[in-house]
Amino acid sequence: MSFLNNLFFGYYPYIAGTVFLVGSVVRFDMSQYTWKTNSSQLFDSSRRFRLGNALFHIGVIFLFFGHLIGLLMPHSWYPIFGLTATSKQLLAMISGGLFGVLALIGGAILIHRRLTNERVRANSGQMDLFILLLLYVQLILGMLTIPISATHLDGSMMLLLADWAQHIVTFRPEAAAYVAEASWVFKLHLFLGITIFLLFPFTRLVHIWSAPVWYLGRSYQLVRQRQA
Repeated sequence: MSFLNNLFFGYYPYIAGTVFLVGSVVRFDMSQYTWKTNSSQLFDSSRRFRLGNALFHIGVIFLFFGHLIGLLMPHSWYPIFGLTATSKQLLAMISGGLFGVLALIGGAILIHRRLTNERVRANSGQMDLFILLLLYVQLILGMLTIPISATHLDGSMMLLLADWAQHIVTFRPEAAAYVAEASWVFKLHLFLGITIFLLFPFTRLVHIWSAPVWYLGRSYQLVRQRQA
């Protein structure tokens, strides 16, 4: 069991991280025409799709950055933001639960649409549905961690998970030891999260690299109007 724990949470993150970075660069260099969202909006732009798409993306984006900041923020910074381990965990449970529900609702709409809409299904690759289902399972696991976290509101498990993440990104040894005693739900949630990074270069998720965040800082915007 110790061997598997070290394999999955000590070595596997670096394998996945390497594939994530190198695979993204190689795909951009060799397959730029596949570097796109493959949006299915052209085949179905119904109001329900727009709702599901918005809920899913809002929820997932918040959860991603919430995890990123929550796990990598040094413990010594908590007082700067007026937080304790307990209050930070409560904040994570409440906000994560709220945005998790939004993402689950949106994801359910998108999965149902992709499975039942003939035009969308015909223009979907196997990996398109697989990664969407994988993200949905990951969302469910994340929601399942909330009642478990409620049994230890002292923030002890949250601190251990943060220590694990910080040891991983700073290449410090013995990272896996911090999650050795964690619940299987937390471990499976971590494992699937790492796996998503591993699969990232082989899916439509690569379009995230090309998100036009620079567009928000433009001092002007061109608007085309159709003349009568």
